[in-house]
Amino acid sequence: MNTPFPLDRPLRLGTRASPLAIAQVNLTRQALLAAHGWADDCIEVVSVTASGDKVLDRPLADIGGKALWTKELDQWLASGEIDAAVHSMKDVETFRPDELVIAAMLPRADVRDVLVGAASISDLPRNGRLGTSSPRRSAQIARLRPDVEIVLFRGNVATRLGRLNAGEADATLLAAAGLARLGQSDVGVAVSTEELLPAPAQGAIGVETLRTNGTVRGLLAAIDDRQTSDCVHAERAVLRALNGTCHSPVATLAVPAGENMMLLRAEILSPDGNERVRDERRIAMGDLAAADAVGKALLAGATPALRALFGA
Repeated sequence: MNTPFPLDRPLRLGTRASPLAIAQVNLTRQALLAAHGWADDCIEVVSVTASGDKVLDRPLADIGGKALWTKELDQWLASGEIDAAVHSMKDVETFRPDELVIAAMLPRADVRDVLVGAASISDLPRNGRLGTSSPRRSAQIARLRPDVEIVLFRGNVATRLGRLNAGEADATLLAAAGLARLGQSDVGVAVSTEELLPAPAQGAIGVETLRTNGTVRGLLAAIDDRQTSDCVHAERAVLRALNGTCHSPVATLAVPAGENMMLLRAEILSPDGNERVRDERRIAMGDLAAADAVGKALLAGATPALRALFGA
């Protein structure tokens, strides 16, 4: 397809400056160039060091949450410095500004977590240490291996692997999709989603723009993978129903399951892993009300202490 280029300057894609974010924006750029038949100079990448990449010695939830990954890009969209922002969807906060819209998602990559440092969760050393900053991963490991100590690991993939190699922990968990995008698929062992249900939207790249920018929304529509979008929006609907934040141990995964249907699985956990509430339903693609009902069902089945983690 050869779409006439509609602007008098390059289309500007904004991104965080981390190596993984740069890999993801380049995938998006190539998808747009291929979809529209444009020359390489039609798209410019604009990067920013996000606030969330600057403070690595405290949990994300303690310094402002997932908004620290997006706030600079949000400001650039509002000011017109960029036309669209490319995000790792699992890092996009649950509630977004009304003036912004996720206009496209690339086909989803591997959703699994990868364990680095041990052959399996059961093979982790007795009373060993696992490095992570994720409340979900921490709670899931606490449920499966209550003897294992959680050590705070934040930073990009190279930073976390460096800390692991320095002996600060016996193992760590990373997203398979991120490792693949960095050319490091040979690192670690992928863990089944039956054992570790992933974070909402894990493995998905989303492209956000101004809701009123019809030109850019139309251009991005050409690279939107409908199944990925439907599944990720369903997972995010569960998160919204839970009022989930980066403090909340929550996992959810939707996968295609027959014509225009998906299988949606979700769970919430107490931080110590002692309580887990799960739900699983086959729902229609695009049925966000049904996904919302899954989140509400999780809360309804939880103890008051667990509901309190979600403000309920």
